[in-house]
Amino acid sequence: MELKINDYQFGERPEVTRPKPEILTILGESGIRKLVDDHYNLLKKSDYSPLFPQEEEEFEAAKLRSSDFFIQILGGPEYFNQNRGQPKLIYRHSNFKITKKARIVWLECYQQLLPKLNLSEELILSYWNYLNIFSAWMVNSKE
Repeated sequence: MELKINDYQFGERPEVTRPKPEILTILGESGIRKLVDDHYNLLKKSDYSPLFPQEEEEFEAAKLRSSDFFIQILGGPEYFNQNRGQPKLIYRHSNFKITKKARIVWLECYQQLLPKLNLSEELILSYWNYLNIFSAWMVNSKE
């Protein structure tokens, strides 16, 4: 299974397709939260860790918000909306310099984690395709 990172032009916003909700059914909320936790822990070791909160309490809160978002995207309870309002993630990330390279590192961390999940290839690719396109929308700075 190849988790290929698509190359998009700066400002390009391809159509996003939500991942299959069966992912949440199989992994459960705890599985999604563990995936996000593991992802953030890998990012914290990367050159892009300054994009994330440095205080442990704030870092944990960011993980919670992110996992709330992904649970919601997968058809689960609307935790993110209940706690933060509408996602508006482009706006929420506007204070951070997210480059094409930062996007690649973010995706590379998921490339390490997704194959380890107890999911079929079809479901992993469904989640990957969402992440691949969704992440292109977050790039807000040229190199």
